[in-house]
Amino acid sequence: MWRWTLLALALSSSPCPSHQQFPRACATREALSSRECCPPWEGDGSACGASTGRGFCHDVEASDRPDGPQYPFSGRDDRERWPLAFYNRTCQCAGNYMGFSCADCKFGYVGAGCSERRESLRRNAFHLTTAEKQKFLSYLNLAKTTVSRDYVVLTRTREELENGTGAAFADASVYDVFVWMHYYVSRDALLGGPANVWADVDFAHWAPAFLPWHRLYLLHWERAIRRVTGDQGFTMPYWDWRDAQGCDVCTDQLMGGQSPRDPTLISPASIFSSWKVICSQAQDYNSRGVLCNATEEGPLRRNPGNHNRNVVARLPTSEEVEFTLSLPDYDTGAMDRTANMSFRNTLEGFGDPQTGQGSSSRMGMHASLHVFMNGSMSSVQGSANDPIFLLHHAFVDSIYEQWLRRHRPSPSQYPESNAPIGHNRDYHMVPFFPLHRNREYFVSSKELGYEYSYLLDTNQRISESMGPYLELLQEAWPWMLLAGILGAGVVLVTVRLHRRFSARVPRTWPWQRQGKWRNMFHLPERQPLIVESSDFKSYQTAI
Repeated sequence: MWRWTLLALALSSSPCPSHQQFPRACATREALSSRECCPPWEGDGSACGASTGRGFCHDVEASDRPDGPQYPFSGRDDRERWPLAFYNRTCQCAGNYMGFSCADCKFGYVGAGCSERRESLRRNAFHLTTAEKQKFLSYLNLAKTTVSRDYVVLTRTREELENGTGAAFADASVYDVFVWMHYYVSRDALLGGPANVWADVDFAHWAPAFLPWHRLYLLHWERAIRRVTGDQGFTMPYWDWRDAQGCDVCTDQLMGGQSPRDPTLISPASIFSSWKVICSQAQDYNSRGVLCNATEEGPLRRNPGNHNRNVVARLPTSEEVEFTLSLPDYDTGAMDRTANMSFRNTLEGFGDPQTGQGSSSRMGMHASLHVFMNGSMSSVQGSANDPIFLLHHAFVDSIYEQWLRRHRPSPSQYPESNAPIGHNRDYHMVPFFPLHRNREYFVSSKELGYEYSYLLDTNQRISESMGPYLELLQEAWPWMLLAGILGAGVVLVTVRLHRRFSARVPRTWPWQRQGKWRNMFHLPERQPLIVESSDFKSYQTAI
């Protein structure tokens, strides 16, 4: 959801390597005027690495298939036929190369020639060790506090850029670039002037591209974190929220608990208590007829569970997830929120997770989590401000992956035409650079180089989930060893005392030597040692 990220920060900035959205190298007056985004690859200095066969500068081929009736305009929104409002020539990469300058490898490939396959593993957040959790949180905070070298965010429409009115671009942190993207792709269409907007449009929600778009979003997000941290093994953890009774990731050890002073704020013990949100005031932007300018707008807010119960009764159950997975059709009918028995619409949350009927009066599945969080995450355009968004969408993506493996859909199941604007099979996803088409992410995660831990076989799942327990054992073993040593000492002392005492005490007491006393304290062996009583209850009977 958010518009094509970023045309260009300071027009005087020098080009930097980048990997998606508007690269700085293409955010110059010259590039915007020529409508060409074909930066040189640093390895050989040629546009798109053409000299060494990595790619070449090519005319953009935008889809011309008809869209659905939900958006009745043409030529009014910069996102239409992406990215032609800004560029009509971009790099087309060869083989396994990828990137706006063909400097990167496709997802799932590594190495100098991008020929080595590598599969990463996305793990349950609760299976991370304490050290792994702390590392994940530090990576998030680093991304939030590091200004992006590679991208800037667009704060004016193409028309305003051509008219030269106001500042066109703004700096943003690595994290906030992605927040802005989600805003831009899901924002209402600005038709000109204050309060003149069209709300029934979203290039990444309410229609078939919902799952492929967010799949690509997470892949680029992982790559951005790897780049800013240097940790090439980083993967996004997920939150398995099936049957959860509350926000069990909302602790200071993970995504932040509630503040004791204000339950809508994050606990001061969490790093997220200092985070500020951007692009969270959609109504204000609409009323003024402007784009979000990426300035800070206040603290991150969250009040899980204190939401409108008439909209969301509870978090999704395992049974509802299973019902959703059982639906064989990816999308149906108008392919929007009205779609019946649609896997996509039911998983997105507008189809009833018990009947499959669209236009549900209550939100379920994916959407129910957003409502349940009751804060920054509850607005579509501003939801990516809350880092729980990432863990949540990683699990949604895992359900999408389960469906793909179970039903093995043919490529034709993804609609070629008549889907809401932005959602047809060959539409380029807004606002990504390099360009990606929706159909390219209607494939298994295995093809894209990643797997989910709970989809592994049984032995692999057990091994993966042992991390926290092994960590506890490692922390406890010195105490266990000490307890063992002390216990052994107690046993030795007891044995020695027993032997000394036994040597001093006669083997038989005087009265035992006299026949008349011999059986005085002896009970027959057949008599039970514990006398039964009608008042006695065992644990089982008590239960």
